[in-house]
Formats: sequence, structure tokens, C-alpha cells
Amino acid sequence: MKITQNTAVTLRMKVTDSQGLVYDDGKNPVSYLHGDYDNLFPKLEAALEGQESGFQTTLELATADTFGERDDALVTTMPKADFPPGIKVGGQIQRIGPDGEPRYYFVTKIKGPTVLLDGNHPLCGKTLRFALTVVDVREATAEEIAHQHVHGEHGHQH
Repeated sequence: MKITQNTAVTLRMKVTDSQGLVYDDGKNPVSYLHGDYDNLFPKLEAALEGQESGFQTTLELATADTFGERDDALVTTMPKADFPPGIKVGGQIQRIGPDGEPRYYFVTKIKGPTVLLDGNHPLCGKTLRFALTVVDVREATAEEIAHQHVHGEHGHQH
């Protein structure tokens, strides 16, 4: 079966940066619903359109095509006294961003009475290389299409 609109695609996807640092080794398959559902970067989805199980490719995507450039306005601090207990460096908290919308911030440092937070995705500002292998392609179910994501072993569970 070919990858087309409303197919459920299972991939192995190794992700590295331009220096070869591995962010995902691709050993665990991931599934997505194909067809502009924002489940995969558009340039990756375009490269997979019309392909079948067994297809392999490697693509390098610029920051504009992945997580974008770093935004220094998303780096902020908060008093440790206001910080929720139990969250450590590397954890996340939700706060209102500079645009007034809720967003997740990564805890990057706790120093004395101050907690440093970063609302940027950890991979923003990086050129990323994706080594893709299509493991399986099947028709998506009506429920998956309605929910706009794949259910099951390598997809989302409800």
C-alpha cells in the first residue's frame, strides 16, 4: 500500500544533528496519520508521499523546517518560592507565555532563590538529519481520522 492521505504510517526514525549527535536512535517505531494533520514535519511527510513499506531515505532539515530558531523572549526566571514542589532540572511546568497563551517551559537551572525556565523546544536552532525507514502502511480507521492521529501499538492511546 502506498502512503497517501489518511494512511497510518509506522516509521523507524533516527534523528541526529549536523554534528552527528543522536537525539533518537530510531529503534522504537513511531506511527503517524499521513495527510497534513501536523503529526510530522511537512517536508518529511512530503518525502514519504507515495512511498511503500521498506522505503528508506535520509533528509536534512533546516531549523525553519523543524523547531525554528531560539526565541530569547521565552527564557525567563521565577522565584523558587513560587516553584511547584517535586519538579527538578529537566522537568517541565506550564506557564503563560509572552503572547498570553499557556505554554510549557523546561526547567534548565535552579540557583539559590531563582529558577531558570526556557520555553524553547530543546532542538530549536538546530539543523536536523532524519534517517527514515517505512515499516508499515495501512488504511487509517474512521476513528483515527476523526481524532487526527494513529491509535494502537506505536500511536496514541486513549
